[in-house]
Order: sequence, then C-alpha cells, then structure tokens
Amino acid sequence: MKWLLLLSLVALSQCRVTKVSLKKGKSLRQNLKEHGLLEDFLKKHPYNLASKYFPSLANDYASEPLTNYMDIEYFGTISIGTPAQEFSVLFDTGSSNLWVPSVYCSSPACTNHNRFNPSDSSTYQDTSENVSIQYGTGSMTGILGYDTVQVGGIVDTNQIFGLSETEPGSFLYYSPFDGILGLAFPSISSSGATPVFDNMMNEGLVSQDLFSVYLSSDDQSGSFVMFGGIDSSYYSGNLNWIPLSAETYWEITMDSVTMNGQTIACSSGCQAIIDTGTSLLAGPSTGISNIESYIGASDGTI
Repeated sequence: MKWLLLLSLVALSQCRVTKVSLKKGKSLRQNLKEHGLLEDFLKKHPYNLASKYFPSLANDYASEPLTNYMDIEYFGTISIGTPAQEFSVLFDTGSSNLWVPSVYCSSPACTNHNRFNPSDSSTYQDTSENVSIQYGTGSMTGILGYDTVQVGGIVDTNQIFGLSETEPGSFLYYSPFDGILGLAFPSISSSGATPVFDNMMNEGLVSQDLFSVYLSSDDQSGSFVMFGGIDSSYYSGNLNWIPLSAETYWEITMDSVTMNGQTIACSSGCQAIIDTGTSLLAGPSTGISNIESYIGASDGTI
C-alpha cells in the first residue's frame, strides 16, 4: 500500500526544490518484543493523544490505551553544525520544533543515539532559552540554540533548534530516530522557535512555499519528503486541495466517515489532524466503537 500526502502554504517564492529520502525503520513494537519488554511498556506508557494535541487537558481527560501504535515510523537524515553532524529525524507534521539529543543529556534515550556537540561546531550560537515538549509518547526538555541546518540540498545558516538535556522514559530509547523535525505551524511551537520549513520560506530557500510527503510500504526505500515542490510522477489525474480549518496543526474539516456508503462516524462533520508522526487513526470513542462494530472487530492480544 502506498499513499501520497500533500501539505502546502499559500505564498510563492523562488529558489529551489530538494527531496529527502525517508526510511521506514524497524517498529518500536518489534524492538520491544525482541527485548521482551512490550507488555510492560504498554502498561506503563499508554498512548496519550491528549498530551500531544491538547497538553493543557492531558491530565484532565483519560485516554484509551492502544496497543498497535508502533508499526510505522518514517525518518530521514539531516545535518547540523560546521562541520556537519548527522542525525536521523522523524519528519512530524503534528509538531513544530526541531530538536536532537545533545551531549548535555545523560538519559538512556540520549546515550544510545547520536548527540549534538555544540563545542564541535564553529557556527553554533547559544541562547538563554529553555524548551520543553510533550508528545503522545515521550517528552524532552533542553535548551535552544542556532546553527546551520542542512535538509537535503537546502542549507539554512540560521536555524533555531532544541538540544535535549533530558529524554525520560523508554519510548525514545527504543526509537530508531535521533530527534524530531516538526512541520506544523509556528503557533504551536514550544518557546516560540521558528519551525524549519517556515525558516526556509522566510529566507527564500524553496521555489514554492509547499512541501509534499510520499510514504511507501517498502521498509527501506521509496519514501520521501520534498521541500519546495511536488513530484508529479507519483500520482495521476488532478490533485484535490483541502482548505485548512486552523493554522496550528494541519487541521481540516471532515464531512463524515462512511463505509460502503453508510455513515458510521462524524455524521455532523468533525475536525481532523493530518499527522505524519502518528501511525494510527484516532477518534472519539463512540465513533471508533461504531467502526469496530461495523467491521466486526474485537479486542485482541499484543
């Protein structure tokens, strides 16, 4: 199964287009299973969507633990600093910050991943700002700094990013990527840090102010994120553009959820977020129950 996801902004500028290859890594669930840790991990770390999308409400509303959320992670390589230090990052349309582990972090999740050393970069600029980010699973705290960031063929000489000092828990420890490159809007960026793609647009580094994502089921190759353009060889016919309902996440209005022509959820319309950093479909419990009933699904085992 293959699919194409297009996300765009309205303004146009001139410069260049670059494509970053993405790899589909071994799933976190597979890693945990191999170490005999999956069942215990799921009990201690239920997937909490509220903590990612509604952090102020995360402690007020319960979430339903989900067991099958760790099968798909697509990540690519970027570099930071002079000379370049390479990192694998998850390109995440559900968050806005760029961050990587740093030498200031001694959490187990940092020590088994590549860590950025600002002392080894002649172009690094320190700030006095802190950053703290909560995801559906995992979190980080650290500091903000500026340096040269290269994404594909695009070089941004003044990009703000996070250097993690703590990465508690085991989710990030078993993740195949080092850090996260957020592609959502500045309005939800922690500490007001300018997202990478916004910086590309502001500095005229892309030929068009849009990016596109192609996700392949192939484990190692075929997937990519393209900044500044769309590769027309990956689709046929015309593209359908959907207006955003909010410039926070990539949020759109859905009319309904139907199966075989029958409306089974979202009957009066609802809001949805397109998130490349989340591998599951999530929704209100009533709607999900309707879907389960319609397809005859039942709770299974890990």
